[in-house]
Order: sequence, then C-alpha cells, then structure tokens
Amino acid sequence: MKDERIYSIALTLCPGIGHVRAKRLITELGSASQVFERRGELERIFGLNPRLAEQLDNPALIERAEREVEYMESHRVNCLTLSDDNYPLRLRECEDGPAVLFYRGEVNFNARHIISIVGTRKCTDYGKLFCQTFVRDLARYIPDLVVVSGLAYGIDVHAHRAALDNGLDTIGVVAHGQDTIYPNAHKRIANEITEHGAVLTEFISGTEIDNFNFVQRNRIVAGISDATIVVESAKKGGSLITAELAVGYHRECFAVPGKVTDKYSEGCNKLIRDNSAGLICNAEDFLNAVCWLPQKVEKNIQRTIFPELTEQEEQVVKLLQQKGDLHLNNIVVETGIPIFKISSILFELEMKGVVKPLVGGMYHLLS
Repeated sequence: MKDERIYSIALTLCPGIGHVRAKRLITELGSASQVFERRGELERIFGLNPRLAEQLDNPALIERAEREVEYMESHRVNCLTLSDDNYPLRLRECEDGPAVLFYRGEVNFNARHIISIVGTRKCTDYGKLFCQTFVRDLARYIPDLVVVSGLAYGIDVHAHRAALDNGLDTIGVVAHGQDTIYPNAHKRIANEITEHGAVLTEFISGTEIDNFNFVQRNRIVAGISDATIVVESAKKGGSLITAELAVGYHRECFAVPGKVTDKYSEGCNKLIRDNSAGLICNAEDFLNAVCWLPQKVEKNIQRTIFPELTEQEEQVVKLLQQKGDLHLNNIVVETGIPIFKISSILFELEMKGVVKPLVGGMYHLLS
C-alpha cells in the first residue's frame, strides 16, 4: 500500500512545482502517488513543462520524503495530506493550500469557530491589553473557539497566551520544520500549545529560517480561519500581508483602531480607512459583525410550501435546523461540500424561500 505522506512530501520538494500546481495535480489525479505514477502523462494532460515533469523522476525526492516520515514517526509528529479527512477544510478551499501539513499536538482543525489574531512584533501595552480582554470575552460567548497565530514575538504570542489562559485551544503556525522553534524563547509556550492545541507547519525538518518562509506561513494563518483580526501594525508588516490574504480568500478581516499618531496603529487605521477591514473595539463588536451571537430575524421571505429540494439542499437544511444560524465557512466545514457548490446551493435555497442571508456571511433557516 502506497504511503500518501511520502508522495505528498516528495511533490512539495520538487523544484518548480509550487503550491498551486501541486494542489491542482493532486486534486485532478486523486492523489500525490498518482502524480508520480503518471508523471509521463503530465505534459500531455496538463501541459506541464517537460523539464518539470522530468524532475519527478529524481529518486532523491522520494528518499528525502522517506527520511522525513521516519523523523515524524520517531518524534511524535503527525502529518495531514489533501487526501485526509482531517485536513483543514477551510484551507482546502484556498487555491494555494499546502499539499502536506505537519503538526505536534491535538486539535480540531475543522472546529466550528476559528479566528486568527495577528499583529506587530513590537506591540504596546495597548495591544497586549486588547488581546487579553478580547480573547477572555470571546471565550465566554464561544467556548469552542480556536485561536490561531504565528508564534512570533509581540501580538502573536500574547494571542496564544490569552487563549491558553482562558481554556481555549490554539494553533501556532510556524515557518520552519518541527525540529526547532523560532524564536527560541518561545519553546516553553510551544510545548504548552501542543497540550492545548497544535504547532503547525508545512515545512520539513531541517528547513532554514528564511524571511520568505514567514510570508508563506501567513497564508496558512489566513486560510485556516473564519476571520483574521489585526490588533496592532505599522504601515508595513507581515500582519498586513495576512490581512490581504484573508480578504483574497473571501474571509472576514477586522482591525483594531488606534491613535493617528501611534506608529503601531498606522497599519490598522489604514486597513479601516481603505475598507479592507472592519473596525472592532471589543469582542461584542466582532461577534455582532460575524453574527456569532444569537439574533432574532424577521421572516421577510415566505418559505415555499413543501419545496422540492435536492439531496445536498436537504443536507444544508438539516444542518441549519440542528445548529441554527451558521456562517458560510461553517456550512462548508460541517457538510464537507466545496465552497463553490455551497454558494450555489444556498442561492437556490434562498430563491426557494428556504434560507435567508444575513450580514457577515451568515445564513438563517426560515420556518
């Protein structure tokens, strides 16, 4: 039996393949192992550059992947490929979602409520206090919340700490392999996170610390969650890249405002000014914006009596009956139906008078 982990890792190691092409090849052919088995057909089927296809013949790719699996198994590192049911469904919907993920710890990557909190490494007391109170108050309303960040200095580590202090699971997404922790000062909290969440990466062991890897890491932070919150940011920085990625993935994005004279509020104020992020000042602002608080909705649309529903439409209706109002991303996660299909299903249900869209990407079942 072929080990999909080995072929998925090997594919990511192939020079010139890239995230988008790797994901497309696996999706089209059904598995990473099929990509290698049918490498002679890739030029004809996908128009893949013949030199690129030849790279897959290099036995060193499989050998290095096999060594990585051995490392994983001896160091309690888990692995998720695109073929795994537990692979983060939100991330699967991203065009450049990683072909393979490595993690230590245990967490539900498809939890109903997942947010990312990011910001500057040089945060102020204002940013620290916001993280503490924001996460504390969210935990009261959403006890199953998972908080994601990048395990960096500043806002990131304060977001992780706030989650741990309030009994929430948290995911630290890192830009290197599982054989190290950067910065070194965060080894202790990384170990705590593995007890109440997971340390997650797409990079194999031995990966050098490189600035570009941190940019790559940011797309996972943005893509794995329902919403990204930027707490403090200068006018340039990684958190603004994460915010841009979140918007590109059609996820919610919010920013915490600050004084116009504060250096580390320039980025947040700009996001709000340019309508790239919603303004929030506290947990209730956020919860109301994403409709995660129970709301009474007026029934402006009359539901058709005994409408004819498809099997997938029935699946969505039953889910809304059981769970109540849900965000689009949550419907994707709960049903396992791709987002492009869910969007058309919800549109049809709206036309039939079965569901009503709410602000913030939420959907309400009409009785």
